[in-house]
Amino acid sequence: MRLIYLSLGWLFVALGIAGAFLPLLPTTPFLLLALACFTRSSPRLEAWLLAHPRFGPPLRNWRSNGSIPRKAKIAAVAMMALSYTIFVFGTSPPLWRALLVLAILCGSGLFVVTRPDGGGET
Repeated sequence: MRLIYLSLGWLFVALGIAGAFLPLLPTTPFLLLALACFTRSSPRLEAWLLAHPRFGPPLRNWRSNGSIPRKAKIAAVAMMALSYTIFVFGTSPPLWRALLVLAILCGSGLFVVTRPDGGGET
């Protein structure tokens, strides 16, 4: 299992780094997954990720009190709204599918906005 967690951790780090440069790919959720995998497989890599100058602060904030910086909340909700708009107008889904996706995005958005505000970086 250790090797599986280690491999998944590196995959999520790669996706997180790609997300730092690609506007529609999220960074922090992938790095949170990487952190969870490294916690179970490599204390050294877990410490490296937590100490990273760019990605460490939001990971430490999440780990200590489940907080998300306000700037990240705004970006997340805005991207969900944009994604939904593109989905509805770009694909013309049937009503049931549009409502299902809307419910999922509203639930996700509600989760994000109800987390405590974290200080500092996104």
